Amino acid sequence: MRHPPRSALLLIAGAVALIGSAVVPVVTASGATPACTVEYAVTSQWDAGFQGGVKITNNMAALSSWRLTFDFAGGQKVTQGWNAKWSQSGTTVTAANESYNGSLGSGASVSAGFLASWSGSNAVPTSFKLNGTTCNVEAEPSPSPSDPPTTGAAPKLHVSGNKLVDADGKTRRMLGVNRSGGEFMCVQGYGIFDGPVDDAAVKAIADWKANTVRIPLNEECWLGLSNIKPEYGGADYIAAVKDLVAKVEAHGMTPVVELHWTYGQYTGNSAGCSDVHATCQKPMPDAQYTPSFWASVASTFKDDAAVAFDLFNEPYPDRATSTTTQAWQCWRDGGTCPGITYEVAGMQDLVDAVRGTGAKNLILAGGLAYANDLSQWLTYKPTDPTGNLVAAYHVYNFNTCASETCWNSTLAPVAAQVPLVAGEIGENTCSHSFVDTVMKWFDDRGLSYLGWTWNTWDCSSGPSLISNYDGTPTSFGIGLRDHLRALNG
Repeated sequence: MRHPPRSALLLIAGAVALIGSAVVPVVTASGATPACTVEYAVTSQWDAGFQGGVKITNNMAALSSWRLTFDFAGGQKVTQGWNAKWSQSGTTVTAANESYNGSLGSGASVSAGFLASWSGSNAVPTSFKLNGTTCNVEAEPSPSPSDPPTTGAAPKLHVSGNKLVDADGKTRRMLGVNRSGGEFMCVQGYGIFDGPVDDAAVKAIADWKANTVRIPLNEECWLGLSNIKPEYGGADYIAAVKDLVAKVEAHGMTPVVELHWTYGQYTGNSAGCSDVHATCQKPMPDAQYTPSFWASVASTFKDDAAVAFDLFNEPYPDRATSTTTQAWQCWRDGGTCPGITYEVAGMQDLVDAVRGTGAKNLILAGGLAYANDLSQWLTYKPTDPTGNLVAAYHVYNFNTCASETCWNSTLAPVAAQVPLVAGEIGENTCSHSFVDTVMKWFDDRGLSYLGWTWNTWDCSSGPSLISNYDGTPTSFGIGLRDHLRALNG
């Protein structure tokens, strides 16, 4: 979906930052769960400095506040940080919670990042303590049968035939909303998300009885390219996305991380902008950065099977190429596509980038015509060695395929073979009669859908579900809210 007009973009040409990582291994006794785990990573490094981060997971009883300590062995010095109160005394570094993230439940995680100087060597810390307890080594005793079960865990979905099922084999549907912002705020120089993404804001989504939140992203922001303000890109952006994902999961909802805006200059038919940078919807992902983006995202979330990946928002190579066959070949295979001046990464390239990391997470792939055309999706379906691929579809009242006749002829055959998720549904009427029809058709067939969008925009300039982040619906949003509550209430 395109977005309401925004202010002029802040663009500075430049190159991608050097990105590497170093993760401390978790050592446990007899496979027991550690009392806490800490993942330490160097996400960017230069001659005299580096960017790093930690992901802390608490496996003990819930904490109302937390304090992480570790020692640098190579003379490194922390200069600033985010998502924690960072300090250093001698070689000992301390990261204490901020006022907004002090609560750390059992099984919950929190991420924080920092900038530091180094010289000579940049040795990885070997020991971490959370509130005095050594992490990554000490096992927590198994809970007794009388302990209450953990609640709020997001389901780990996978494909079974043409259905989505959880770890217990129970059929599930993705029913929820999109949370736009991460695709445009950073590249425009305003921040990372549009509006609050704290626990109260995420809980408001859950209160609609949504079970899924789609999170649009920007590849230049994730990779920390130099046209992005440092405080909004790279490690800072990644940490913010991971934190939102964790909050969504904590409320029992499935997070779908989705690549929305990408690099690559396109000025042909239906171009959203002439800019080479990731400032609008391009017809296809670019081969220069998008495979690296998905390899990084997949590596970040591959150990969390509750996270789903949506490869590319709304492909439209059909607007650039002269034939439908060329468009579908470009969609699947990428390379040099007629009408597109940059090298394209096809859907097969992106599936390969994800699976090359060992990630087995659910993958969604949208079709042509801004994901509104699935007519040859089965014919050109990418190969997925895990069999965990889902067809994604977008529909608005102004699309070509926006009738039951079209859905019956083009969507039903796809849904008969693979799970089908309408990643975006909406209308530009500030009403909900059209989405009511969409939801009924999808309900009757046990399919999934997500409303666009959980943002406080004018619903006539872009379908907006809410007028306040406390969950107050617009006249358009009332339809989705009441329907979700009726289904899942």
